[in-house]
Formats: sequence, structure tokens, C-alpha cells
Amino acid sequence: MKKFVLLTLTMIAFATSFAQSDLKKTPSLGIHFSLIDYKGAADLRANSLTSVIASNNLFMIKLMDPAISISYLEGFTNNIDFAATLTGAFVKHPTSDVVSNPGGNDQFLLEAAATANFKLLNDNYIVSPFLTIGLGASKWTNYFSAFAPIGVGLQVKIADGTFMLVNSQYRVAISEKSAYHLYHSFGFASSIAARKEVVMPLLPVAPIVTQVIDKDGDGVLDAEDKCPDVSGLPSLGGCPDKDSDGIADDNDKCPDVAGLAKYGGCPIPDSDKDGINDEEDKCITVAGVARYQGCPIPDADGDGLNDEEDKCPSKAGTAANQGCPEIAKTVIDKINYAAKNVFFASSSTKLLPKSYKALDEAAKLIKEDESLMVDIDGHTDASGKADKNQTLSEGRANAVKAYLITKGIAESRLKASGYGATKPVADNKTASGKAKNRRTEMAVRNF
Repeated sequence: MKKFVLLTLTMIAFATSFAQSDLKKTPSLGIHFSLIDYKGAADLRANSLTSVIASNNLFMIKLMDPAISISYLEGFTNNIDFAATLTGAFVKHPTSDVVSNPGGNDQFLLEAAATANFKLLNDNYIVSPFLTIGLGASKWTNYFSAFAPIGVGLQVKIADGTFMLVNSQYRVAISEKSAYHLYHSFGFASSIAARKEVVMPLLPVAPIVTQVIDKDGDGVLDAEDKCPDVSGLPSLGGCPDKDSDGIADDNDKCPDVAGLAKYGGCPIPDSDKDGINDEEDKCITVAGVARYQGCPIPDADGDGLNDEEDKCPSKAGTAANQGCPEIAKTVIDKINYAAKNVFFASSSTKLLPKSYKALDEAAKLIKEDESLMVDIDGHTDASGKADKNQTLSEGRANAVKAYLITKGIAESRLKASGYGATKPVADNKTASGKAKNRRTEMAVRNF
């Protein structure tokens, strides 16, 4: 017993020496499964510890009474915790006058104990053994008694503020009706309050006076200013940017014109000077137009007339014939000859048979070259009313058109128009002039 007391005092001294207020256990609540052992305590008093252990009677759970305990824990120091424990169980309590002969019926036992747990290590460590010593009181039916718990335990840290606790106590009877007994518990405790942070007083710091130098007054200190003698922008390390393109003037190849970094601060170039920058121009070395993305207007047939002006963009031709191939002079002459040999009955749209030979030759030429199209124009002299002359000229032009269609010419290749007396070629005051004005014209084209 003297050795145990000496060990307890040693633990107290050791724990106190490590006291640091910022690591004390915060207020915590715990719940425990407990076992109360009167038989084991009686054997220890009657026999030596070695003989009790050899007989296997010290930890025979079937001889123990189960109990439930709740506890409140709070740190005195980093290594000393206060614990208040309340335990309830139904037991057969051996009173002091019948210690060697337990008896009575199962009755409710209520025990309260206040102990100090002297931990070897503070709560920052995962595992910390501890010694327990304190005072307690119990009530069983009408018996009130007091006891002194002395024991050992183990604290295992599960998380910050949460611990598993294992504890075994030998409870020494210190009143007349109390009984010696063993108390074993296993449970968990968790913090119910936040840890108070220790605020260290701030020591006054002498102000450090530094000399600030900014010669150009641009808000960038000379020590960090890449252009200390010229006012500039903080975003450019204190250097100026006259054209506001985000590139410092000393790195800008075009400092007076806003540009892009990838062109050294210059605008996007236009190599062919067609007004379309090279990034959008598909023909950067040849001037072109925007609608062809910087390329020239195409000339698909390569006849020197661009497709927008070329009436025959897929066939090479001449500018005189609007980009279409020139029609052979012999063809034009034969068509004109046929037109001059078209005759109608007087004041009628009926073709005279002597017109057929010339029209047949014209139809043959037109059929041989499918690119040819013919404009047929009818004209009259100025005799009679203008509206009748207009109707007559249209009817004669359509009569020629209808005849050519019968010879296998597609209607889409023929265009008939009447102009009445509006386009005279001779004087309508003479008979010969009127004869010349009464005419049919045929113009061949390939566009």
C-alpha cells in the first residue's frame, strides 16, 4: 500500500510539471458500461493477489453486476482531469456486518464518485495512461455509505475532443455500512464546449521608418520601377504606354498606334493593301475585295473578264461579246439575210411561203449551236393607228417565233418583241421609206 501511495504522488508531481493551460480538457460528457465486483474485492482482502489471480476469480464476469455510468470531465491542468461519475445498478449488496456472506435481494444501487485522473500525457497524445484517486458515496435501499476509489486507466484519443476511456478501481470502504468492491468501466466521452484559445499579449513593435523613393511620381517605387525616370503604369512595371494597347512603349514597335503583342505592338498587317487585314485575308499577297475574303473577283474561264461581268463565266470569250465566245460572222450574216427575206400578207401576221426557205436555213444554223439565242423584232411603218401598228408588229414577230419552234428550236431560245412604228429606219413620207420600215429583224446572241 505504501508503494502504491508513493507511485500516486510521483504521478501527481510528474503530471503537474507538464501543466500548460492551453491543452486542458474542455468540459465533456461521457457514458460507460460498468461492472461492480463485490466477490473479487472480498477475495483480495482475504487472500494474496497472486493466489486470487491463480484461482481465476478476479475477473469472472458472471460474478459481477452490470451497471451504467455517466460522467462529467473537465481539465484542472493539461495532465490532471476532474471526473464526476454517477453509476446505477441492481445488485445484492453485502453490508458491512455480512461481508463474508452476501445476501439480500437485488435492489437499486446508486453511486456517485468525484475523482482526479492524473494522466501521464496530455490530450494531444493518442494514448495516455492515468491514475485515479478520489471520494465517493453510495445508496442501496436504506444503507448509505462512503468509499475511496483508487485505480488505473487508459485514455485513447479518437478525434479532437473525443476519447475512449477504460478504468479499473479498487473502492476502499471508509464508512460503517460500506463494502469493499471493484469497479470496471469502458466508455466514451466527448467535448460539450469549444476550447478557449489562449491569446498571447502582443509586444509593442518599434516602427520601422523606410525612405520611399518614386522619382517619376507614378506610384511605383524606384526599386520596382522598370522606367524610374518616366511616369508610367503600375500594370506595366512603371513604364508608359502612349497608344494604350497594353504594351509598354519600350517594347512597342508602333508606340503611337494601338496594336497586338504578337505583332510587336503594331496593328494586324495588310500586306496587299486591299483594306482587309492578313488574319481575315485569304489572298494576303494579292489585292482583292471583302466579298471574296480578300481575294480578287474570280475569272473562272480565264478570258480576262471577271465572273461578275462575264455573261459566259464558264466559257472563254471576248470583252466585246461580254465574256462569251464570238459568234461567227457567217452565222450572223445568214441570220440577217433570213430576216430580210421574211414576208407577210398585207396588213396581216400570216407568213408568205416565200419566207420559208430563208427561215429554214436560219433554223438549221440555230440548231447546230445550242448556245445561240435569237431576238425577233417586228416593225411597221407609220400608216394607220399606233395601237394597231403595235399589235401588228408583235403578231408578226410571234409568227416567226412560232415557225422556228416548228423546226425544233426550243421556245426558251427565242424572244419575240413588237415595236410598231417607234423605230423607223427610213422616212415614212415616201413609199420606199415606208417599205423599209415594214421589216422583221433577227439578232443572234449567245448570252
